Amino acid sequence: MTRESIFLLLAAVGLTPIALSYGLVPQASLSFLFDIQVSSINSMHIFRAVMGLYLALVIFWIAGARRDSLTLPALWSLTVFMLGLAAGRTVSIAVDGMPHPLLIVYLLLELGFGFVGYYLAIRYQEK
Repeated sequence: MTRESIFLLLAAVGLTPIALSYGLVPQASLSFLFDIQVSSINSMHIFRAVMGLYLALVIFWIAGARRDSLTLPALWSLTVFMLGLAAGRTVSIAVDGMPHPLLIVYLLLELGFGFVGYYLAIRYQEK
């Protein structure tokens, strides 16, 4: 198993519980984790859509870990996804202030995974 495959699988495993916490039972998990009240159909719909996006990418990263032809696209999608989340969180911190400490941990993980994904994608292209 290559380091790229291990990295993609690690990201997939790490993102799965986050995805489920956002959308499986959002009214319970988001209230417990972040004191976010999810009570309307529209808010549940949005969080479940986010869960679907996260899980779709998890599936793609697993496929990229298993098929050489998908490894590079999976690495680039992981890089864009993680750094995009980190950029949005950074803007929110600048505009809205400091969020829950767990969300700061998410930011640090997204930056780390994003930059490692970028490094691995560049190195993989050079092979």
